[in-house]
Amino acid sequence: MIKHISDSAVLHNGVKMPWLGLGVFKVNEGDEVEKAVKAAIQTGYRSIDTAAFYENEAGVGKGIRESGVPREEIFVTTKVWNTDQGYDSTLAAFERSRKKLDLDYIDLYLVHWPGRDKYIETWKALEKLYKEGLVRAIGVSNFQIRHLQNLMENSEIVPMVNQVEYHPRLTQKELLEFCKDRSIQLEAWSPLMRGEVLQHPVITEIAQQYGKTPSQVVLRWDLQQEVVTIPKSIRAERIAENADIYDFELSADELARIDALNENRRIGPDPDQFLF
Repeated sequence: MIKHISDSAVLHNGVKMPWLGLGVFKVNEGDEVEKAVKAAIQTGYRSIDTAAFYENEAGVGKGIRESGVPREEIFVTTKVWNTDQGYDSTLAAFERSRKKLDLDYIDLYLVHWPGRDKYIETWKALEKLYKEGLVRAIGVSNFQIRHLQNLMENSEIVPMVNQVEYHPRLTQKELLEFCKDRSIQLEAWSPLMRGEVLQHPVITEIAQQYGKTPSQVVLRWDLQQEVVTIPKSIRAERIAENADIYDFELSADELARIDALNENRRIGPDPDQFLF
């Protein structure tokens, strides 16, 4: 059982990745993201997830530096955006991200979307960065099973992480099992479906039973399926609330009831249709 905010998943290369992190998609560069990052770290979070596309890497880096917590204790993720895919352009994009974050290394670097046909080339650049020690782990985001199969057939290193849209309306059981079987850590973005699942009677009923919020129930559901989760918030009290998920455990029946809410419904793009 995952019992503390400091508990971590162990990636297939031995690197530890916290089960809970702060996502900063659509958090404004500057004061807003700096405050959110510092609030999260003060609460006990040790993982921050950003991306070049979010345009807030500089603020994330500043928030980490001003948090008072040593750099080596923070797990930092960023991602290469679609327009930068390709071998040389990915290497250049990584360097831009690293400079904005003002970090010597990145803990996890991801290919943000598979797109049509550049992700193999992009992955080879990530393998180079990994071998050179500039990143501690490499992975992908929004990859379906067919993308992962193609990538593994044409590369040296199996992705350590696959970050995907994942919530009770999109449980992706087949993808979760595929990744578990290959020691690829699944990670949930938009775990609360931008709040949409929080009014569902099944979620609210379970929440009342435990004296927890619907958000806490959904995040606990993630952790009990061994899925890393990165809820986004800019409010210190909500950031703290999202971390208060270690003093209860959902039963097998409750997990199954939440699983049964699946409708294969996305709020983000379908990776099979988001082509570039």
